[in-house]
Amino acid sequence: MSDDIRIEPATERDVPLILSFTKALAEYERLAHEVVATETSVRESLFGPSPSAEAVIARMSNEPAGFAVWFHSYSTFLSRPGLYLEDLFVLPEWRGRGIGRALLRHLARIAVSRGFGRLEWAVLDWNESAIRFYRSLGARPMDDWTVYRLTGDALTRLGTSSDQEPVP
Repeated sequence: MSDDIRIEPATERDVPLILSFTKALAEYERLAHEVVATETSVRESLFGPSPSAEAVIARMSNEPAGFAVWFHSYSTFLSRPGLYLEDLFVLPEWRGRGIGRALLRHLARIAVSRGFGRLEWAVLDWNESAIRFYRSLGARPMDDWTVYRLTGDALTRLGTSSDQEPVP
């Protein structure tokens, strides 16, 4: 890792930067239409009275270059918490300089220091460069698993239905 890379915990003053990184990541992943986050919601979810996640900012030569956002997960099999990496993003102009590796190393150190049993994340099937990078670190895909997601109306219907009510 280059001595020029600094990884620091995000602070409230980083909220606009975190939102801009989130939007840039969404553009890269072809999911910009799904971003509904605002500075207010980022501030509340990361720095409010009950933070839902943690974030770090990677800087190269004092310039913001990337970020990572994660939260705690839990493994009943291990009976230990884990670290789930929600987003890791490095701006295109800073890629290839070890920033992604430095961010993952930082998260692995956090996981180890907190006694967590695993560090996990998801990657889009088409993102071959990320897959190659993650494999180079020793990460392996969980081929037998498929992620499922409830959002929007489906989540609301399930969350507000009675036990006797059939869910469509």
